[in-house]
Amino acid sequence: MSKLFEYREQLNLTQEELSNKSGISVRTIQRIEAGTNPKGHTLKALAEALEIEENKLLKKDEKTAGINYTSLKLINLSSLLFVFIPPVNILLPLIIMFAKKQFNPLTKQLVTLQILWTILMIAVFLIGSILNSWLSIEGDLILFILIVLGFCNVFIILRNTVEIDKNKKLYINLNFSII
Repeated sequence: MSKLFEYREQLNLTQEELSNKSGISVRTIQRIEAGTNPKGHTLKALAEALEIEENKLLKKDEKTAGINYTSLKLINLSSLLFVFIPPVNILLPLIIMFAKKQFNPLTKQLVTLQILWTILMIAVFLIGSILNSWLSIEGDLILFILIVLGFCNVFIILRNTVEIDKNKKLYINLNFSII
C-alpha cells in the first residue's frame, strides 16, 4: 500500500477528486499508488492537495533506513588497499564494519562480495597450481589470470562506490549474505 493511497483514503478522496484538486492525471496517481515514487512537480502538487509535507509521500526502503553511506563507502574502499592479498581484503572491511557498527544489509553484501571474491581467487590459484604441475602450463598464465581478476575486483569496488554515492545502492547486488 502506497503512502499516497493512505493519505488519499484518510481524506476520503477518490483518485478523480485528487486529480482535480492537484492537477495531476488519474493515470499518474494510479502509477504512484502502484509503487512509483512521485518526483518534482507531481510530488509538490500532490503534497499541496493533500496538505502534507512532500517527504511524507515518498516511500522509504526499510532495508536502507539508517545507513551511514559515508561509512559504507569507507568499508567498500578499504578493500582496495589489499585487493591483491585476498584474505586481508576481507579483514579490514570487517574491522571497520564492527568499529562503525554498520550491520545493515548493504554492508553485509559488500563484505560477502569480498568473501566470494577471495574464494574465487584462492580457487583459481589452487586450480592453476594443480594444472601447472600436471600439464606443465606456464606459471605466467596463472599469474596473468590472477592479476586480471584483481583488476576486475578493483573495478567492482570502484563501481559500487560510485553507485552508493549516486543512487544509495550497490551496483552488484547479491540476494544473500554470508555474514
